[in-house]
Amino acid sequence: MKNKVINLFGDKNIVQNQGIKYSSLLEQFLSPFVKDFDDAEYYEDIFDFAIRAWNFGNMRAILPEGDGDAAINAVEGENINTGLLNRMIDAKVTKFKEFTNFIVDYELKETTGDPVLSVVTKEKDDYLAAMLEELEGQDSEDDFKENFIDRIAIIVKPLQPFLDWLFKLYPEHADEKFEVNTYLLSEDIEDVEAWLKKKYDKLFMIELEAWHTNKKEWPQKRNYKMFKQWFQVEVSTMVYDLEKEPVYKS
Repeated sequence: MKNKVINLFGDKNIVQNQGIKYSSLLEQFLSPFVKDFDDAEYYEDIFDFAIRAWNFGNMRAILPEGDGDAAINAVEGENINTGLLNRMIDAKVTKFKEFTNFIVDYELKETTGDPVLSVVTKEKDDYLAAMLEELEGQDSEDDFKENFIDRIAIIVKPLQPFLDWLFKLYPEHADEKFEVNTYLLSEDIEDVEAWLKKKYDKLFMIELEAWHTNKKEWPQKRNYKMFKQWFQVEVSTMVYDLEKEPVYKS
């Protein structure tokens, strides 16, 4: 995974924010920890984790002692490597303290060579103001609709090119009825199409691996256009749970 990460950031034509080059900063920030991501299959998982650590580091540096740790402690119930998270937060605070912008988004643009990374940041005051506004606008627990799940659901349905690929490998499955997969996303995602353009390959790989684990026989030059040709995506912004038992997340 080290080579994968370094290659992604190693292109001299990287698109940067004006002024401070936060793409380069992200490379420097990640470099000491690349071996900790050896088991990561998807680039976006690495970026998401690193950006989370970067922003937590900013919060720890500007909030009164103890207040910043409350947000960090809240992730302990998630399936996340909190030890690595805390080490990266410490690195942010000690080695990158002067870079106070929060990273709010990134994009890996496809090129004929290595992907080109662009990073979007917000200045400290703007980020904190937006976060405060979001917190104030959240529904109280009493106003929360019963059985309403705060997620967006996307349903990914294989189309004929996917089936052609699969049946060539497994002709015995040609008469089977296919089930489709549903993925839950944060309700904070305002533009699902933009999210898909950034995350499509993770979904692509999950769908391929569900049927065939030999990655050498997967389509190798995958892009967003191909994803749209191979899969139909349906979006539901309202998800309800009709059962009384709580949802179990494994």
